[in-house]
Amino acid sequence: MAENVTKKASTSVRSSTATVHDTPPAVVAPSTPPPPAPTTPQVVPPQPKAPPSPVENVEDEGKQRSRDRDIALAHVESEKRLSFIKAWEDSEKTKALNKAQKKLSALDAWENSKKASVDARLREIEEKLERKKADQAEKLKNMVAQFHKEAEEKRAMVQAKKGEIILTIEEKAAKYRATGYAPKKFCGCMSF
Repeated sequence: MAENVTKKASTSVRSSTATVHDTPPAVVAPSTPPPPAPTTPQVVPPQPKAPPSPVENVEDEGKQRSRDRDIALAHVESEKRLSFIKAWEDSEKTKALNKAQKKLSALDAWENSKKASVDARLREIEEKLERKKADQAEKLKNMVAQFHKEAEEKRAMVQAKKGEIILTIEEKAAKYRATGYAPKKFCGCMSF
């Protein structure tokens, strides 16, 4: 009879193993809690148990092994499911991180291109201002040169006028010397 029980146990292991591997992992629903105990205590008199017979012992032991194996298989199945969930979670986190990193690098590239265009525009404006500054400086230098030239011309005119006046004074003085008359003064400050 013990051989019979062992054969049953081995066939049940094979059939449970085959069904475990053939079917996809099932979601194990949480066990429901036992119903609440009655509020009034009930006293149950102890009943003497008959010692189990050796045949029952073997059957109970086979059932216990089967239960232990089922528990172990359920535990392995739940670990498998949990590892699958963990792998999925890690995969999704990695996808999210990669997506965020891609967006951040795109933003950095956009920012750098905008900065570069603004810097180029700033350099253009600075170059334009430098050209204007150089043009204005050249114009101012030309104006200074023009003023200097005009001043020199006016100085030359003043010098020429001074020379003419001195010549006329010398001619008049020579005439007065030749005639012997002295110039007349109308006023202390003016002479004609």
